[in-house]
Amino acid sequence: MTNKIAIGEQLKIKQAEIQDAARISILGEQLGYSVTNQQVEHRLAKIKNNHAHIVYVATGENDYVIGWAHAYICDSLLISTPAIILGLVVDKDYRHSGIGRFLMQQIEQWASLAGCDSVLLGSNIKRKEAHLFYEKIGYTNIKQSLTFQKQLV
Repeated sequence: MTNKIAIGEQLKIKQAEIQDAARISILGEQLGYSVTNQQVEHRLAKIKNNHAHIVYVATGENDYVIGWAHAYICDSLLISTPAIILGLVVDKDYRHSGIGRFLMQQIEQWASLAGCDSVLLGSNIKRKEAHLFYEKIGYTNIKQSLTFQKQLV
């Protein structure tokens, strides 16, 4: 079942707060990320006063979180300062309602005011629908790369 939300009437975009952690973690699971409420609470608290990070939530009726976006400003020696999207998810029951677009516009506005000249993001190669969404809102695929990780624990 897909719920539709009247953009502008019920939808609000605000900075995330600790009480939003449970819904943020549930929405993260929709993209395959396993994270507990406590982990999200701890991470939100850690970045709350770090002005290089922003986390926005989109809420519907009764402040129910139906989407979120996280970005940070990356100072680099080789490229001019971009904002990098670390996460964007809209509840599967509310997709195709313009919520992702509004979250991205909010991030773009924040990045511009912070002096960034671009917004960068990575998207899993399997998420074809997400790629179409990003292209539709003006993003261009500028590079394809591999991601490597080494566990330190």
